[in-house]
Amino acid sequence: MKRLMFYCQHILGIGHLIRSMEIVRGLTQDFQICFINGGEVIQEFQVPSGVEVVNLPPIKTDAEFRDLQVPAGFTSVEEVLELRKQQLLDVFDRIQPDVLVVELFPFGRRRFSTELIPLLEQSKAKGTKVVCSLRDIVVTKQDRTRHEEKVCRFMNQYFDMLLIHGDPKFMPLETSFSRVNDLTCEVHYTGYVVQEAENEGERMQAEADNSQFSVPTPLILTSVGGGRFGHELLDCVAQASALLEDEIPHHIQMFTGPFSPDEVVSRLKAIAAQHRNLTVERYTPNLLHYMRQADLSISMAGYNTTMNVLTTGTRSMLLPFTGNDDQEQTIRSHRLEQLGIVTVIRPDDLHPARFAQKAIACLKQTPNRLTFDLQGVEKTAALVRSLCASEQVTPQHQTIAA
Repeated sequence: MKRLMFYCQHILGIGHLIRSMEIVRGLTQDFQICFINGGEVIQEFQVPSGVEVVNLPPIKTDAEFRDLQVPAGFTSVEEVLELRKQQLLDVFDRIQPDVLVVELFPFGRRRFSTELIPLLEQSKAKGTKVVCSLRDIVVTKQDRTRHEEKVCRFMNQYFDMLLIHGDPKFMPLETSFSRVNDLTCEVHYTGYVVQEAENEGERMQAEADNSQFSVPTPLILTSVGGGRFGHELLDCVAQASALLEDEIPHHIQMFTGPFSPDEVVSRLKAIAAQHRNLTVERYTPNLLHYMRQADLSISMAGYNTTMNVLTTGTRSMLLPFTGNDDQEQTIRSHRLEQLGIVTVIRPDDLHPARFAQKAIACLKQTPNRLTFDLQGVEKTAALVRSLCASEQVTPQHQTIAA
C-alpha cells in the first residue's frame, strides 16, 4: 500500500482540522496515512481507524492573529519551530511517503515556512509527490500582488498538484486569487468537502442511545466551531433565550467549542440554569447529528459548518468571522444569502430583542435548495491516487480558461 503524509496546522479554529480529517478518511482505503497535527489536541476528536497521528508541539494564535503563542517548555516561536522542523524530517525519513499533502500552505500559514520548506525540499529530493489542499477562498492580504507572487513561486517550485475544495460554478478560486493560470502544477476542483454522514443503521442506533445523544425537539442549534471567538454570538443567543422562552417551543442546544475560555462557559451555563429552554455544553464530535434534528442552526460561518448546512438543508443564521481583516466567511455566506439559502447575521443584529425576532422570522422561512458539487472527499481521493500512479490529468483551471 502506498504511504501518505498529511500536514495540517490549525491555529485559531478547528475548521482546517475537521476538513483535513474528512479528506484523510476518504484516503484510508488506498494509503497508509500519517497525519501531522500542528495545533492543539482535541481529546474527543474522532480519527479514522488505522491512521497514525503525530502531534507536534502545538502552536496557536489569538482571535486577533497578533502573535503565535509559544507552548509550555519553550522560550520562543523560533525554538519550537526548529524542533518541529526536525520532527517533520524525522517522520518523513521514517514513513518515506509516496505523497505529501500540505493543507493551505503556501496560500496561507507562511509563518511556518521555516519548518515546511525543509520538508518540501526533502520531498522533492526523494521524488515524493507534493499536493496542496486548499479551501475555496484564499484570505486576501493587503499587499495582494506580492502575496500572490510568492504563492506562485512556492507552488511552481515544490508542488505537483493543487486541489481546490470547492465548486467553481459557485466560487471559483479567481474570486480571491487572481493568478491561477500562472501555476504550472496540476490544478483541480474537487467539489466541497463535507462530513461523512452515519449510515442508516448507525444513525438509528445513535438516536436510540440516549446516553450518547439527548437531542430535544423542536431544536435550535447554536455553535461557534473551536470557541476561541464568536463569544458575542453565544452571549446574544443566551440572553435572547429568555425572550424566546415563552414565544416558541424550541429548546436551544449550545456548544461553546473545545477552546472556549472557562469563564465564558461558566457565564453561559449560569444563564442556562435560569432558563428551561437553554442547554450549554463545550463540544460534541456529533454536531452533524444535531444539525439534522434542528429546525434552525445559529453559528459562525466557517467552511465545515456551512457545508453541514448545505447537506442537511437546515435553516441557518450565519455570523461571518472578520478578525484580521479575513473576508473568507463574509464572501461565502453573503453569496449563499443572495441565493436564498442562509440568513447572514450582521453586527447590528447582536442585540437580544432584535436577535430573538430575527430567529423567529428565520424559523418561518423555507431555505432554497440548490445543487452544489459536494463530492470533495471522493474526488480528492481519486486525484491523489492518479497522481501517485503518475496518470496524466488535465488541469481544470486550463479547461475553464479555454
